Amino acid sequence: MAFKSEYLERVYESVERRNAGEKEFLQAVKEVFTSLEPVIERNPEYEKWGIMERISEPERFVQFRVTWVDDSGKVRVNRGYRVQFNSAIGPYKGGIRLHPSVNASIIKFLGFEQTFKNSLTGLPMGGAKGGSDFDPRGKSDMEIMRFCQSFMTELQRHIGADTDVPAGDIGVGGREVGYLFGQYKRLRNEFTGALTGKGLSFGGSLVRTEATGFGLCYFTREMLASKGESFEGKRVLVSGAGNVAIYACKKATELGGKVVAMSNSCGYVTDESGIDYRVLEKLYERRAPISEYVNEVPTAKYVEGSRNMWFDVKAEVVLPCATQNEIDGEAARAIVAGGAIAVAEGANMPNTPEAIEVYKKAGVLYAPGKASNAGGVATSGLEMCQNSARLSWSFEEVDRRLDDIMKNIYKSCVEAAAEYGFGYDLEAGANIAGFKKVADAMIAEGVVY
Repeated sequence: MAFKSEYLERVYESVERRNAGEKEFLQAVKEVFTSLEPVIERNPEYEKWGIMERISEPERFVQFRVTWVDDSGKVRVNRGYRVQFNSAIGPYKGGIRLHPSVNASIIKFLGFEQTFKNSLTGLPMGGAKGGSDFDPRGKSDMEIMRFCQSFMTELQRHIGADTDVPAGDIGVGGREVGYLFGQYKRLRNEFTGALTGKGLSFGGSLVRTEATGFGLCYFTREMLASKGESFEGKRVLVSGAGNVAIYACKKATELGGKVVAMSNSCGYVTDESGIDYRVLEKLYERRAPISEYVNEVPTAKYVEGSRNMWFDVKAEVVLPCATQNEIDGEAARAIVAGGAIAVAEGANMPNTPEAIEVYKKAGVLYAPGKASNAGGVATSGLEMCQNSARLSWSFEEVDRRLDDIMKNIYKSCVEAAAEYGFGYDLEAGANIAGFKKVADAMIAEGVVY
């Protein structure tokens, strides 16, 4: 029996049957359910109202064909998804991911996690996620534009400023959001805040590009301070080479840390004098691989195999910002042996359950992605506010609001964990704090027949 609560055990067994083989989704559900045992015990009304059955089943799941034509004139077919998981506290909100690994399980896991992440921000946003197994790497701008237009031709039926507001994710940056928004506007004949992460010239928000990486470091700063520590003088490891990783590198450096290595899916670069985020920005802008960093910085070294970074490079602060389950138990033990005192997730679920257990047993501070990487969606929420009011806030204003949101998320996690007997367990605290707000709203709104 996985759970002490018969109710949770019964519901989880049902989730397993309904979603057989969807390992990422089941991993996410089990992780959340494990933290909620004392909450369910103390609040029997959650069973009465069937909250766990309802919260683990998407309100809507859409799968569709995406047909497009490549530059040679060949017809291509991909699979598109949108899961609208929970709208109890606001319109659906969650990114669009373009990557060959995308499937139903990954989209559902991301949408489930997004529900609690959005709840933690304190903003009125429900949970959703979308994407496709389309791979933007190696595609021309015109191929990506045609794909995005085809994808949006179907997606536009299901989204809107007060219904579901997508944003970017892996494989979807400003270019892709621009193509998606242009097609949405043409088909719907309206200019509304139906997507976030837009360009500054057509309704985007300052700080949105930097938000997830900045927010990650703001949360980590609070976590380190709880032990009388800071970024100052600390060696930092960052996985990933996209916006999250680049701006985590920037903010960690501004806070006094030294980022000594960063990776992409093929390998990693290391530089004992500190990675220069400005060089990474230039590489990202021209979509060059991280291996080219050494051509710009002679003191750097490139090593094949991204997984090797966890074993080869020692650091006190570790910020995984790439993808799900990139760090397993073996890699986590190497991270601990390398002197880590804090691990904070910039990606969604980058640590396996075994890895998380390794950190906790070793006394390493650990922050789950639904809390520590919530800065991106928080700033998307701020973009929605600006769009609704037809306003544009300064960089400093948005950054200040982001910092305050991350402080409040940290505080909510700490307080929820302590209230339900988990001590200083930010994973449990994030799950509980995010869950309770959504669950209480679901009860207040009744069961919709």
